[in-house]
Amino acid sequence: MENTKEMRTWLDDMKLDHPLVIAGPCSAETEEQVLKIAHQLKDTDVNYYRAGIWKPRTRPGNFEGVGALGLKWLQKVKAETGLKTATEVANRNHVELALEHDVDLLWIGARSTVSPFIMQEIADALKGTDKIVLVKNPVNPDLALWLGGIERLHTAGIKNLGAIHRGFSTYEKSKYRNIPEWQLAIEFQNKFPDLPLINDPSHITGKRDMIFDVSQTALDLNFDGFMIETHFDPDNAWSDAAQQVTPDRLVQIMNDLKIRKESDPEAEYNSELNNLRANIDIVDNQIIDLLGKRMKAADGIGKLKKEKNVAVLQNRRWNEILGNMVLEGETRGLSEEFVLRMFKAIHQESINHQEKIVNK
Repeated sequence: MENTKEMRTWLDDMKLDHPLVIAGPCSAETEEQVLKIAHQLKDTDVNYYRAGIWKPRTRPGNFEGVGALGLKWLQKVKAETGLKTATEVANRNHVELALEHDVDLLWIGARSTVSPFIMQEIADALKGTDKIVLVKNPVNPDLALWLGGIERLHTAGIKNLGAIHRGFSTYEKSKYRNIPEWQLAIEFQNKFPDLPLINDPSHITGKRDMIFDVSQTALDLNFDGFMIETHFDPDNAWSDAAQQVTPDRLVQIMNDLKIRKESDPEAEYNSELNNLRANIDIVDNQIIDLLGKRMKAADGIGKLKKEKNVAVLQNRRWNEILGNMVLEGETRGLSEEFVLRMFKAIHQESINHQEKIVNK
């Protein structure tokens, strides 16, 4: 997949003056619901109307979609509103039915991307199509698996490709439903800068009140657009109620986002600067998160030392850490002076945490 320029034509040909917007309900529930939301979105910046027809759920017994019946509702959406349509496909049968009902954009979900067998089956079913096909990142942060899925589609002759960044699962508790792992998305862009990359803040956050902030970060990192779940009555949606926004709120988000892409030299400089600063903000948040985890471990050590009546300061252990970190820092271009200052501060904070516990 050396030449990705040809893949970018579908987005270039749209000649948008705003980021690409794919919006609509998480699930198609009823014909009335699908059409009502579509009519509320038809005169907005929305380019593709999305609705989940087949819904892969983590556990059986939950609503798993209306199935092929919903494709007829999407046909009515296109006929009544002029909006192009989009839905998720997970196997050959889904692909064939979606193509039969003239769905304009197909995306492949995170659970499907993890399986090379499923990706190959879908690639084979899509051979010869000129539909737009977007691939969500796999559940786990595996860049090779994500790229491998896209390469299978490209090898099958599918040119109108793109990717969706929807975050990654983790066993650790987080404010996100799926951790963004922005660095991995940045690496994806570095490898294929001309492949459209769409952000899915709905699945990253799991909470509607966080969607704007994640969308702005994505814009600052030069993402090409968004997929945002939208429902006229989000609280009573049949799936993923907490992460859906109303059509009015979607319009407000799009209006409030700051777009920093321009063609003049000064704006190009500012765009690159904002991109780099956004990278720094992401890493800074990761540093704070890691330091918080380190102090939790220090708290655990403090409890053990209190139980065994052991001194807080362990000089041999501290000197070993310091020596190792200085060497590690050198391999990453960090000066010894900086590493010493930083880890002395971290060590002091750890001691403070442990002393509070030991002296309670």
